[in-house]
Amino acid sequence: MGDATLALAVGVVQVAGTYLAGRRQADREPFDVLAGLLLVAGPGALVVRRRFPVAVYVAAFTATLAYVSLGYPRGPVFFSLIASFLTVVLAGHRVVAWVGLAVGYVCFLWAEVVFQDADSPGWEALVGLAAWLLVLAAAGEGLRIRRVRTEEAARAQEEEARRRAGEERLRIARELHDVLAHNISLINVQAGVALHLMEEQPEQARTALTAIKAASKDALGELRSVLDVLRMTGPGGRSWGEVDEGAPRTPTAGLEDLDRLVSGATAAGVDVRVVTEGTPRPLPPSVDLAAFRIVQEALTNVTRHAGHATATISLTYGEEGLTVEVDDDGRGVNGAGPGSGNGIRGMKERASALGGELEAGPKPGGGFRVTASLPG
Repeated sequence: MGDATLALAVGVVQVAGTYLAGRRQADREPFDVLAGLLLVAGPGALVVRRRFPVAVYVAAFTATLAYVSLGYPRGPVFFSLIASFLTVVLAGHRVVAWVGLAVGYVCFLWAEVVFQDADSPGWEALVGLAAWLLVLAAAGEGLRIRRVRTEEAARAQEEEARRRAGEERLRIARELHDVLAHNISLINVQAGVALHLMEEQPEQARTALTAIKAASKDALGELRSVLDVLRMTGPGGRSWGEVDEGAPRTPTAGLEDLDRLVSGATAAGVDVRVVTEGTPRPLPPSVDLAAFRIVQEALTNVTRHAGHATATISLTYGEEGLTVEVDDDGRGVNGAGPGSGNGIRGMKERASALGGELEAGPKPGGGFRVTASLPG
């Protein structure tokens, strides 16, 4: 309910209800213009109760106490005071609210005694008003606790959403790194070969250019798949830009695409062989993708750093998981050692995210080995 609507509703109840009730209270002061103004003052202040909760509380308290002190007819005159009290509690001004209750308990019991020469309140009035104020205080605290819990739940949900968004950004960044690093490395190597052989051995240069074309096509396909996911998971779940509807065109990469990696590495001058132990079985998509990306990154490092090497990809299917091993006999003739950059770290993050482990390092006698143990 909006503040203006609440103020109007409370005002109608206070003025109309008290006016009708006062018609049967001949012993009270007649309901006049001042009585109406006092009953309207409290509800009118409720319009700004969210911006100035304490000031509204004081205004409603003062107007209501003045009405009671002047001996006007009894009726539903406390509605605006109750609404402003709850507003103060929910706004976090608990001390003001409790002080108001204590002061109100004394003032409203003795106002007519002081200003209208009425009889002193009996024990029924003392106990009855105390009970109502305790109920009001309990209701206010209950509403406050409920709001605090709701806000905490909303903050926790927002933090969880931010965490998931961060994880998704990290996953996409890792995917883009793996796709670009692998395919661009192949393109770079093949472009160097093509330039070297362009004049002396044009046929072999043609082979290198064909490998470049295949690698670039694969890179574009995988990039389009990742970008399709990005577009379909934009802010609020809406699509980013004009994109084709439906699922991404390219299925998620997995070990079924291993032949493509082997072909690309072979075209770059690396002799690759694949060894499978155990009984191959379908893997969870996350494990299948991680295994593929680990092999891809390892072959990228071999292509970039090992020179004309021989690489062996070993896939061992155990009862509780998969072991992926990629080793080579290269000598790092192209400069930087195979552990430089973010490739090894990215592979370790992939394995760790699934609850697995990855080790990577030089082999005794030369070469490099990457071993990943993945669940599934």
